[in-house]
Amino acid sequence: MTTTTLAVLVPLLPFLGAAAGLLLGRRAPGFVRPLAVLPTFAAFVLAVVIAVDQGGGKAIDAATRLTPTGSVPIELALHLDGFAVLVAVLVGLVATCVQLYSTGYLRDDPRYTSYAALVSLFTSAMLLVVYSGDLMVLLVGWEIMGICSYFLVGHYWETPEARAASLKAFLVTKLGDVPFLIGLFALATDAGTFRITGVVQAALAGGIGHPTLIALLLLAGVAGKSAQFPLHTWLPDAMAGPTPVSALIHAATMVAAGIYFVARLLPVFAASAAAMTVLAVMAAVTMVGSALAALAQDDIKRVLAYSTIGQLGYMSGALAVGDRGAAVFHLLSHGAFKALLFLAAGVIIHAAGTNSLTAMSRMGGLAKRIPDAYWTMTVALLALAAIPPFAGFFSKEAVLSAAEHTALGESQVAPSGAGWTVLIAGLLTALLTAAYATRLWLLAFRGRGAEAPDHGRQPVVMNAVLWVLAIPSIGFGLTTGYLGDWFDGHALTPAVTTSVLSTGLALVGGLVTYAAWRHTSALAARTPMGAVAAHPEGDGGLVEEEAIASHTEVYGSIASAPDPADPGRLLLGPLHRHAATGFHLDAVYSALFVRPVLAAAALVRFLDREVVETYVRGASAAPRWLGWAVRRAQNGNVQSYLSALLAGSLVLAAAVVVLANVTAGS
Repeated sequence: MTTTTLAVLVPLLPFLGAAAGLLLGRRAPGFVRPLAVLPTFAAFVLAVVIAVDQGGGKAIDAATRLTPTGSVPIELALHLDGFAVLVAVLVGLVATCVQLYSTGYLRDDPRYTSYAALVSLFTSAMLLVVYSGDLMVLLVGWEIMGICSYFLVGHYWETPEARAASLKAFLVTKLGDVPFLIGLFALATDAGTFRITGVVQAALAGGIGHPTLIALLLLAGVAGKSAQFPLHTWLPDAMAGPTPVSALIHAATMVAAGIYFVARLLPVFAASAAAMTVLAVMAAVTMVGSALAALAQDDIKRVLAYSTIGQLGYMSGALAVGDRGAAVFHLLSHGAFKALLFLAAGVIIHAAGTNSLTAMSRMGGLAKRIPDAYWTMTVALLALAAIPPFAGFFSKEAVLSAAEHTALGESQVAPSGAGWTVLIAGLLTALLTAAYATRLWLLAFRGRGAEAPDHGRQPVVMNAVLWVLAIPSIGFGLTTGYLGDWFDGHALTPAVTTSVLSTGLALVGGLVTYAAWRHTSALAARTPMGAVAAHPEGDGGLVEEEAIASHTEVYGSIASAPDPADPGRLLLGPLHRHAATGFHLDAVYSALFVRPVLAAAALVRFLDREVVETYVRGASAAPRWLGWAVRRAQNGNVQSYLSALLAGSLVLAAAVVVLANVTAGS
């Protein structure tokens, strides 16, 4: 079989698995798990074969036109370059791990059949985006992922949180997709084709007539899909879905699609210095803001969600300085350790026997009970904090090194201002990332919160998946010397200056967080409610007895209260309550958009009911009343008819007399 034939099978196999799972799920439940796992695993194996065959060499293109579509044709096209084949391997690996993991995590879920089918469809859509060589075909996968995320985030639809989160994810991403679609049509009109290679060639030749407008329209869709400021607010709430879904969305699908799209069309964005500057500012705000928010979260999954937003900011920053190799390298590295982080968090939740115990301040005694999750999550957090020699160090350094070169004026693609913006924000985010990673590890595994009930050892398949993902989290960064051909020949080796700066800042962030944790732990140990001292933004006027009474009312007893030794509160100080709510962006959007729309809807409803319906009711009432009068007159009584005739004659005679007198007088 040729490489292009194998490439067609990669997205097709999970799609067929999804269809077969839905059709056979109820009739033959024993086939549900094999149909979920085997097609996805086969797609992963084929993706590896294709990557080896492509070898980072010349891109492989194939296309067929099925039907005429006007002046700008749409083709079923494949484009297999080094970026595409490596990202496909990541998608296949993470999706296979998620499907295997879900067989244990959701083994008693009554809706597992539809869940597994949607995960397979989600995987198929992302693989279609990765391999597609035509923008319209890419858009099909792009939109399928949106609807899959809606259903998967709302998997626990019995809870209002899941219903609200799924609707929010759908609406916010659609808000970005509208200008995105307009941008695609404008881009194809200027370039004369939907083929990605043709669009890139037109951009390099200066054939895009409105590069800034088109780039900004496309960035709106990217911001929604990849959860970048200001359309990132849906991602933390999406944690209401099953934890394996979070791993899939954050590591290999959905949010990675926007970054991958910009990497494929980078010359289009590079044609506008203004667009690159906007992308750099968006990345910087996203990085720093999400890192601060992560440092203030108590829910372990929300910490990881804000972490994903920040790491996507790094990828956007790499693209803003014109280095798509560094962006895709960090996408691959992040995909491995972020999937590991979420699946390890799922083990913690599963160990508690509930999907609601995600508050780190209430965890305790977990390190010995779930050693597999403890050790693998430690590895993933070290990779997240970019501590050498873990994978995150090499990929994050590639981003910072690219920003440094641009800041020093060594790049011909992006302005130096974009480089300085990304570099400064990236270094600050490195400090904050290490801080919240350290905080997560301390609170989750060394916390003083109430110990969760022991529900026995976790399924073997869940723990096995963690160790599989730990391998690339540890060693993927060491392959930079061998993967240069897949990244446009870019070696992606760390630079000395940024390596020393970022690693030093990461160590400072971790050590300061540890010192703050020791300090708050000492305060908590001295008083039953040491949280009064550790929560500076709370009601400072409460005496200790009042604080104890308040917490007892909420938690039932002091023993079950949250661990007061939270270094995040001490480090952020007055900023903590703002960061904990995501800097009130949801409230801002509610005031600026939601309330006006609801008010307008209420006005339309009033006008429809009180004005329009009044006229409609009046239009129907007048004929009804006339008909009633006529019906009353037609009663069949001859005497009534003669009386009416006589009365009418008298009235007519009187009218004639009056009219004659008036005429004679004039």
